[in-house]
Amino acid sequence: MCGRGLLFSPSSKAQNLDKPLQSIDEEITAFAYAPDGRIVYSVNRKFKTKLYDLEHDDIWLQDAGGKRRRLLEGQKFTRGNQPFSYIVNSFRWSPNGRFILAELLTTTVTDESGRTQDSFQTLVLDDSGKEIRIAKGDSVIPDAGAPFFLPDNVTINCLSEAVTPRTLFSLKAARLDTGIFKSPHEGRTFHDLLPLPGVSSAIAVEQDHTMTGPARLQHLKLLIDEHEELATLDGYEGGLSVSPSGKKVAYFIDKEVLEVRDLAAPDHLARVRIGLGVFHWSPDESRILLKRAIEKKSGDLVWIDLPPLTAIAKDHDIPIAQPEPRPILHGFSVRDFAISPDARFLAVVITGRRNLLVFPLPR
Repeated sequence: MCGRGLLFSPSSKAQNLDKPLQSIDEEITAFAYAPDGRIVYSVNRKFKTKLYDLEHDDIWLQDAGGKRRRLLEGQKFTRGNQPFSYIVNSFRWSPNGRFILAELLTTTVTDESGRTQDSFQTLVLDDSGKEIRIAKGDSVIPDAGAPFFLPDNVTINCLSEAVTPRTLFSLKAARLDTGIFKSPHEGRTFHDLLPLPGVSSAIAVEQDHTMTGPARLQHLKLLIDEHEELATLDGYEGGLSVSPSGKKVAYFIDKEVLEVRDLAAPDHLARVRIGLGVFHWSPDESRILLKRAIEKKSGDLVWIDLPPLTAIAKDHDIPIAQPEPRPILHGFSVRDFAISPDARFLAVVITGRRNLLVFPLPR
């Protein structure tokens, strides 16, 4: 039994990459670096019951020296009496590196005819593998995606589906000690929302529920009903990303053009034509490392130099730079990637077997 979100394409021939510093020879579905360089990752596991073929990912932790231990055995992870499959879509660490938020994409059998329903939820673990029960209840937050902790390491914010299928989201909030509570921004709808580092604020792309108005870039204070509109966007295609310093934000305004904006001076911006993909910032924020494919699809990795941000007067044309991409890893295709917090290493999930490889970060 497997929902649309849980299907995998056939494996392709393994790639002959240079010898990595570390490798995890498993079918990796998601991973994330901890603040101290540890890696949490999920491994696809399939098993059979009398009626269904199920998928329940295992969750593992690798320390900086390469030692690994299993935090969660997927086959033993159950909820209620309805059979279900899940894969881990993403991980997010708490700022103190003690807690892990795992976003699960699930497909549940809803009746005896075998009808299924897809959903997403967030599982809360600590780095020993213990499930953290929110307000002594469940360790799972239902209808909760893209989760993150606030700097207090207690408050969790996440997105709840407001317009299907996963088109617009509302903000959901919970505390580990007291449970789910009403967000000060309840009733507003967003395409994307990301935390700013070190503060209880976020950058969001907001759009009204009817999707009749333009998308707007917003700065939200998450614990109080206070926000500031930074810009009205010409378009929004996805990819919202906050720079490591929290001083810049970038997003695709269409399937070709990335817009980069200064958060302190929102009229200072730049546009680059690079094609839609997934990217991470370099430590000095002068460039991005781009996977030339959308999320969960495979593509090559290239460095893209970012132009300086300049003041653009209202209603003036914005020039579009066309930088020359610089390929890395011999142009081999990867499915997922991340730069370590100390910017020394690059971890990639390779196409095909989906092994996780760690290299020195190419310059």
